[in-house]
Amino acid sequence: AELYKWLEEGAHFYVCGDANRMAHDVHEALISVVEFQGGKSREAAEAYVEDLKKSKRYQRDVY
Repeated sequence: AELYKWLEEGAHFYVCGDANRMAHDVHEALISVVEFQGGKSREAAEAYVEDLKKSKRYQRDVY
């Protein structure tokens, strides 16, 4: 619940590490947090996360 609140307040979310497994799992977890804590549909949660990317508030440094 705190993560979604922070995102709504303008927090930035950074992911660094394994591109093969961890980054995908974190991405899916972020969508789930937005979906369930934000009361959004899966599609709306995916769009929310995409908007975070576009505004450079969700960045990944994966390898």
